[in-house]
Amino acid sequence: MARKIDWIIGFALAGGALAVMGIIGLVVIAALVGDESDFSYATGDRIGVVEINGVISDADEVVAQIVGYREDSSIPAIVLRINSPGGVVAPTQEIYEALNLARQAGKTIIASMGSVAASGGYYVACAADTIMANPGTLTGSIGVIFEVPNASGLYDKIGIDWQVIKSGVHKDIGSSARKMTTEERGHMQAVVDDTFEQFVNVVVNSRPLTRSEVLEVADGRVFTGNQAKGLGLVDRLGTYQDALILAADMSGMTGTPNVVKPKKKSIFDLMVENMESVFQAPTSVFLEYRLR
Repeated sequence: MARKIDWIIGFALAGGALAVMGIIGLVVIAALVGDESDFSYATGDRIGVVEINGVISDADEVVAQIVGYREDSSIPAIVLRINSPGGVVAPTQEIYEALNLARQAGKTIIASMGSVAASGGYYVACAADTIMANPGTLTGSIGVIFEVPNASGLYDKIGIDWQVIKSGVHKDIGSSARKMTTEERGHMQAVVDDTFEQFVNVVVNSRPLTRSEVLEVADGRVFTGNQAKGLGLVDRLGTYQDALILAADMSGMTGTPNVVKPKKKSIFDLMVENMESVFQAPTSVFLEYRLR
């Protein structure tokens, strides 16, 4: 009887080990296939695609990709594919500046707006030679927002006494434990106004619009791609495929363009990123300052 149990346990352990090895093998194969499909063996001129998806909170990967395309002589054109409602101010500006440097290096840049390219998404699009949107794209939303909750009433109700030790009188601006003072509101309004001025200047310098025309639409409203074209915020209506064709044409390419896309992340990369997001302590829970 004991021998039968040993055999059963042995088979179970062996089966489990084989199953784990099989899963690992599938992950490795999927990663290799993903890498291979993203690599282009084509020679000649190519179009580099930069994808901006979701909220813009970090610029490092996107900027590195733009720099790589800028330094690659086989890539005369870049298509910036945007599906973003906006995001944090500084990363948005870093992406915009990286695109500007690529244009100065002679790269043709076409912005292709997907479902939404608003606020910070529109900001980065302004670095392109041509902005193309779908008729139903949501874009615009030129503006800046600073939000903080005031939970002092809730804290009082549940008996939380928030103790603050600070080096300066304004060090805890944005604390959820108290209301902002009039002086603090004035200071933060000045910060928002200054950032808004930077945003407006980008649009004025990038689009065939006067400052007064930009200010008329820079009140946070969103527009459809069709409306934005009528207002001069975008140049053309068209799809992502149309943007690729235009990029090839404007950069002097002939025939069907070869497209270079960002390498897909492996399952392992996604797992690591998810773990980092879970264990990384937030540096600012209540403070929001972004283009929206």
